[in-house]
Amino acid sequence: MKRSGILNAALAGQLARLGHTDRVLVCDSGMPIPAGVEVVDLAFVAGVPSFAEVLDGLLAELVVEGAVAASEVGEANPACAGPAGGAAAGPGVRPARGAQTPVARGEAGGTDG
Repeated sequence: MKRSGILNAALAGQLARLGHTDRVLVCDSGMPIPAGVEVVDLAFVAGVPSFAEVLDGLLAELVVEGAVAASEVGEANPACAGPAGGAAAGPGVRPARGAQTPVARGEAGGTDG
């Protein structure tokens, strides 16, 4: 039995299959997902787990080659905000244009609070 890291079997399995250039999308339950895209839904109750908790868990498990973030991330999730209130900036972070499988949905309500 696994005792640390990502315990959700479906998510851990999807992450184990990721390779170079594959993408992961962390979003709330309102994100329209195209048919045929593998979804790992983590929602429990509104805001649990939070976007920041899901992101922290993923970053602890993955080698991230780059990232994209919607400008709303910083507004809706202050724990993830950069200095200007938008999404935290860093090497390889650029405006969002789309994402592919797997999809991890971290929130049912769309915000942390």
